[in-house]
Amino acid sequence: MANINLTPPAMALPDLGRKKIAVMTSGGDSQGMSGAVRAVVRQTIASGCIAYAVYEGYEGLVQGGDLIKRMQWEDVRGWLSEGGTLIGTARCMAFMERPGRLTAANNMVEKGIDALIICGGDGSLTGADKFRAEWPSLIDELVSTGKRTADEVKQFKHLNIVGLVGSIDNDLSGTDATIGCYSSLQRICQAIDYIDATALSHQRAFVIEVMGRHCGWLALMAGVSCGADFVFLPENPPSENWEEEMCSIISKHRKLGKRKTIVIVAEGAHDRQLTHISPDMVKDLLSNRLHLDTRVTTLGHVQRGGTACAYDRMLATLQGVEAVKAVLEATPETPSPVICIVENKIVRKDLMQAVKMTKDVAAQIAAKDFAAAMAGRDAEFAEYWQAFHITTSTDTDHLKLPVEQRLRVGIIHVGAPAGGMNAATRAAVAYCLARGHTPVALHNGFPGLCRHHDDKPEGSVREVEWLDAESWASKGGSEIGTNRDLPSEDMEKTAFCFDKYRIGALLIIGGFEGFTALSELRQARTKYDAFKIPMVILPATVSNNVPGTEYSIGSDTCLNALIDYCDAIKQSASASRRRVFVVETQGGASGYIATIAGLSIGALAVYTPEEGIHLKMLVEDIKFLKDQFAKDKGSSRTGKIILRNEKASKVYTTEIVANIIKDEAEGRFDSRFAVPGHVQQGGTPSPMDRVRAVRFGVKSLQFLESFTGKTKEQIAEDPASTSIIGIRGAKVKFSPMKVIEETETDWKQRRPKDEFWMQLTEVVNTLSGRPQSALHRYTPMGRSPAILPIKENEAVNGL
Repeated sequence: MANINLTPPAMALPDLGRKKIAVMTSGGDSQGMSGAVRAVVRQTIASGCIAYAVYEGYEGLVQGGDLIKRMQWEDVRGWLSEGGTLIGTARCMAFMERPGRLTAANNMVEKGIDALIICGGDGSLTGADKFRAEWPSLIDELVSTGKRTADEVKQFKHLNIVGLVGSIDNDLSGTDATIGCYSSLQRICQAIDYIDATALSHQRAFVIEVMGRHCGWLALMAGVSCGADFVFLPENPPSENWEEEMCSIISKHRKLGKRKTIVIVAEGAHDRQLTHISPDMVKDLLSNRLHLDTRVTTLGHVQRGGTACAYDRMLATLQGVEAVKAVLEATPETPSPVICIVENKIVRKDLMQAVKMTKDVAAQIAAKDFAAAMAGRDAEFAEYWQAFHITTSTDTDHLKLPVEQRLRVGIIHVGAPAGGMNAATRAAVAYCLARGHTPVALHNGFPGLCRHHDDKPEGSVREVEWLDAESWASKGGSEIGTNRDLPSEDMEKTAFCFDKYRIGALLIIGGFEGFTALSELRQARTKYDAFKIPMVILPATVSNNVPGTEYSIGSDTCLNALIDYCDAIKQSASASRRRVFVVETQGGASGYIATIAGLSIGALAVYTPEEGIHLKMLVEDIKFLKDQFAKDKGSSRTGKIILRNEKASKVYTTEIVANIIKDEAEGRFDSRFAVPGHVQQGGTPSPMDRVRAVRFGVKSLQFLESFTGKTKEQIAEDPASTSIIGIRGAKVKFSPMKVIEETETDWKQRRPKDEFWMQLTEVVNTLSGRPQSALHRYTPMGRSPAILPIKENEAVNGL
């Protein structure tokens, strides 16, 4: 395995014998591409290699010269917050022919490059793999035609190719997300949220066209995120009588009291005979048959624009680092890999196999084999499709369970508000109603249940109707109220209320307080039969500190709010040129938010509770700052940011750290501190938090439903009857609370004992160039994830 140095070389190394790695963006642009280029360039340099960037895609590879440029550490400074691709992309007809590829090979040999990392779509990646397959014959031809001597090409017998998928459509099979897809979804959801307001005001219908010729991911996820009434996807067209089906659903929604209608159409939408369905067709149908005042909005290229969201910045960075590692570990026999993500893990997969599966889906659509096309997408896609139908359809008699299997399901929010709480509740309510269960909202947490359950005219225990929760998909905060207090404050009254209102199953949506509440209820079963019911917690907290899961809804909303804040702060720091901001993040005793935000904004340093702050760390970081500002001759306007978690140190507060830096700077640069506070809890939930909230909400109800027919004693004896839903590695799992409580929980620090993201601190430090001498006193994993071996479908890098 390659020996990778995790910090920039202390002194200039001779070029002779050092591997040269080029990075290129190709095909349609997407948000996050520039962040991927930054990660590749800096990880390449940190690994003791030489980095090149190929400008203007394959066109630059063919033209060569100044379009293949050697990159230095500072060349990619500030690129994380830039949209699109700063090294350009262009179509290149010449590269499609062998003479063009021969010229490209000659240009690479001239620069000494024998490894290429391409960020693009399936077409770009296919071209790259073909280039690799032809490489030996291209080299031979260069020698036979006299363009190169045998000695010149001696070390270029093999070409290493690694693929990164940059695509807003999220159309590559084998990965849950492509670089840019969640940023594009964010633009779409933001636009629909704005349209929602005017649609509600005028009782209008809007037909919204989104991108996606062969892939309906954007349309489906926008539908799930925004609570659309109907969506049209290429992979799964509506039924033959889709006009009647759509009109029936929308009519029922209107009769139930809904004032607005949203229909989302993918640009590649068609019926089951492959006849194109245009937005205007849908508009005419709604106008003429249902007499709705209908408008059409085509979002167009606004979906590609703007800066990358937190997730895409993080994904681009981690995949860029992994791509460099893949290059350094490659052998001539290694198939070209593409870097993917499955649930929460970075994995390598066979590039051409992934491309083949992607093209198979398009072929299956063309052959009208829509079941195979849906199967060709990942399992998550099918789950979201089912969740969308369950949460929007009102004709669900065929889904209802027998009366004796129906439950009264209590839904309660516990802890601080988090983006996605309402979306999860809406999904749970819709699923309950579809299956014949009765959703019962327990307002204002356990104190609300105990103190106000029988208030007049309306108590805190209320059955929820479809229309009550229908508009909650995009709302922040908690519509049913949340509270940090625990049931142990009055366990007897809690049990009394459970019995009185016949609560047969419980869904807790909340953070560490919710986790603690479920633990208390589980342990109280020995005394109270009312708690011998299936109970599950859906983690929802900005801190992402709940044991048993690597992801809590609300954390992505927090990260997006924080990076928006930091981008604005960075702009201020850049304007003054010689300023560093110390920004305080939330997160309690968990440094997740600070670390991932640091990864997403390119923070110079991140201080977390897990590592603490010590004097030597501050001294070395100040030395590093002085060195950075000494090198800055005014050509770069990028500001510098240090992130400090609110509980990183009791002594070195955010203000004190900023003042120490300012005093030690001796006038050479300035230092300020900023505390965004509750801004980090976000307003409107991010699309990722919304869609995952829906998925987790539906899965949680299915889990609770699985205990129907069991006696109270059977339920109490089953450890799985109190569980937590969460992403663990590359899977969504339900984990028994007793096991998580006893083996995985640091109760004192209110966080998991083994925090998956700790290994990412090395990536943050590597890409910032922070010197090893300033780093923490210990390395949890012992090595950076950038150098851990990874096999096909083996997951290592957590997000």
